[in-house]
Amino acid sequence: MRQPVLITAALTFVFSGCTPSLQQESSSAIASKNSSVSVSTNVNLVETDVVQYVNPLMGTDSKFSLSNGNTYPAIATPWGMNFWTPMTAPMGDGWTYKYDDEKIRGIKQTHQPSPWLNDYGAFSLMAVTGELQFKEEKRASWFSHKAEVSRPDYYKVYLADYDVTAEVAPTERAAHFQFTFPETDSAYLILDAFDKGSMVKVLPEKRQIIGYARNNHGGVPDNFHNYFVAQFDKDFDLSHTWNDGWVLQENTLESQGQHVGAIVKFKTNDNEQVNVKVASSFISPAQAQLNLNREIGDQTFEATQQQAHSVWQKELSRLRVEDDDIEKVKTFYSSLYRVLLFPRAFYEINEQNETVHYSPYNGEVLPGYMYTDNGFWDTFRAVFPFFTLMYPDLNARIMEGLANTYKESGWLPEWASPGHRGVMIGSNSAVNIADAYLKGITDIDIDTLYEAILKNAEVDEGRPVSSVGREGVHYYNDLGYVPYNVGIHENAARTLEYAFADYTIYRLASVLGKEEDAKLFRQRANNYTHLFDPESGWMRGKNEDGSFQSPFNPLKWGDAFTEGNSLHYTWSVFHDVEGLKQLMGGNEAFVAKLDEVFEMPPLFDDSYYGFTIHEIREMQIVDMGNYAHGNQPIQHMTYLYNYANQPWKTQEKVREVMTKLYAPTPDGYCGDEDNGQTSAWYVFSALGFYPVTPGTDQYVFGSPLFNAITMTLENGNTFRVEAGDNNRHTPYIQSTELNGKAYPKTWISHGDIQKGGSLTFDMGSAPNTQWATGTEAHPYSMSQ
Repeated sequence: MRQPVLITAALTFVFSGCTPSLQQESSSAIASKNSSVSVSTNVNLVETDVVQYVNPLMGTDSKFSLSNGNTYPAIATPWGMNFWTPMTAPMGDGWTYKYDDEKIRGIKQTHQPSPWLNDYGAFSLMAVTGELQFKEEKRASWFSHKAEVSRPDYYKVYLADYDVTAEVAPTERAAHFQFTFPETDSAYLILDAFDKGSMVKVLPEKRQIIGYARNNHGGVPDNFHNYFVAQFDKDFDLSHTWNDGWVLQENTLESQGQHVGAIVKFKTNDNEQVNVKVASSFISPAQAQLNLNREIGDQTFEATQQQAHSVWQKELSRLRVEDDDIEKVKTFYSSLYRVLLFPRAFYEINEQNETVHYSPYNGEVLPGYMYTDNGFWDTFRAVFPFFTLMYPDLNARIMEGLANTYKESGWLPEWASPGHRGVMIGSNSAVNIADAYLKGITDIDIDTLYEAILKNAEVDEGRPVSSVGREGVHYYNDLGYVPYNVGIHENAARTLEYAFADYTIYRLASVLGKEEDAKLFRQRANNYTHLFDPESGWMRGKNEDGSFQSPFNPLKWGDAFTEGNSLHYTWSVFHDVEGLKQLMGGNEAFVAKLDEVFEMPPLFDDSYYGFTIHEIREMQIVDMGNYAHGNQPIQHMTYLYNYANQPWKTQEKVREVMTKLYAPTPDGYCGDEDNGQTSAWYVFSALGFYPVTPGTDQYVFGSPLFNAITMTLENGNTFRVEAGDNNRHTPYIQSTELNGKAYPKTWISHGDIQKGGSLTFDMGSAPNTQWATGTEAHPYSMSQ
């Protein structure tokens, strides 16, 4: 339990004199037990180095049947082209690192955005000693988390079977390995180039292994290669390769096949360190070497690690937390780390210092930026609004990448890894583009992007995969919804997401002066109304003839909805909560429906899937009714009480989710983390506000988690959020001030944050039912 810290004047002096990082803010003096005067103060225990608070193992205690994050420890730089991670699972297993596993098979270069999408271009390094073992089951070594260090900028593990310590530090396109060996005549390093097409070549005179890996699970052209170069700092005593079927080819220098690898051998002294610098390129072997020279060159392992640490420190400290609960601080920075990993930079800098990329859409090397490994169905909700708020320059580059994707494939991406992948639904690229442009990121190719948005919303022919464009677009445009009975699954979810995308297109068209388009898309933004069933009060699939689907069970997952049920998707009217509220019968009926989701038992119908999918199980076990925070469609729902004159319920629910469902531990998420989205919900919520409606300039208030957070904005301004008397027992807002003036609203604008200043919350243990109620305090709704 967190309580105000009592510090005498003398102790305060000692702290301030000896530990400058412990910043303190005075509050009222109270009498101590012996009647001497003490000072109650919020102590800031957060030190300058915030990288230390990140736990990359958060969420790694996961499996197919139950996700506590479905993450792996990504040793990387923010938005890096390559990540590195220890492998406890076999090659090709999407759950590459499971916290409860006991053996490590190697440390691999990975590009995996999700276990469900799996990896591409992966290869690994592994050290062994004694009798040569190179097959992945045989070479696997026991390890312990007690002898493991995992940070964003550094990973270290003791390979117990071989008495070897392995360390790695990342750069954007390269990595620096350091292996500490015992005294032995038989020290080996193994480069496994994985299956589905690979090549290795040992160059003893250069102390190098070069080659390529072609493994993938789709989304690549026929000429896809990940070219790698591994530079050693020690001569090889001998080398072997292997070929398909793990056939060892002794004393050979080259192998090519479906699954090949290379082995080099050394004699080592006790505690001798062998360094390996590794880089790769999707463009060419020469570009891989250039990436290595440019990003690591001759520098030491310590220099590479410090370089990575500095990059993470710069980005993470853009949000400076002040608090005395270090566990919450660890959760915050571990979540922020996840937000800053994806989308992945898929571009390189050529010899002429030009930005170029290998196109995962047409296989050509072309100028300009490219980003990948992202599913917009997840990340349109909070990740991209976070980039727009904190990283507009990055978001502008991502928008250039979207324009390049359209030029190279004819379509905008919805799930890219690295090219188009046929998973999930929606038309959410439009949301990301509109939100960025409407919030001032205008130095982008908006003409190309707008053309692409319109194509998505109108054209069905030629879509390369099901997720691109809009499945059922002609039904949607003609009828105002995608029918339930025409063979298109998840039809109700598609209708609701298309309607929100149409709202953002309407807003964008208005700003661009395209009045006819604006009129059309504003009309389509109302299409959500077609699916509202007044009898049940929930969204419901509708047949082509206008009748509702029957039978109807609002607890049925899937079918008309995507990874959720009607109780989850009914709230996907981000742009017109007022309109939804009126359909339900007004404020009281709306709140009753919200309450029902939280208060009912976690009942479900899994008959559409034929088994209980992990998303259902994750909802069932957390004791929050039918609220399924572990999946994305419902994550904004906690904020909707603000629209119906009961903001204190938002404050209560948001704080409960933050404190109950998140922790800086291997089981620290309550479902799939998903490219930063579930983490971005936490980061925004800890700040005290959330972007319920991308495409508007408003962030809706919740319950700030910390004593204070200072945001350093890209324009040079700072915005500080302070919450007096804030602890686990005081989730309720009593009053708010913006720049010292009373601010009785339940939202703050993007523009006010960008100007810099301060937002102050006065918190309490009981709801203030008079604060920020009434229509004038409500956030934006299209029909209000």
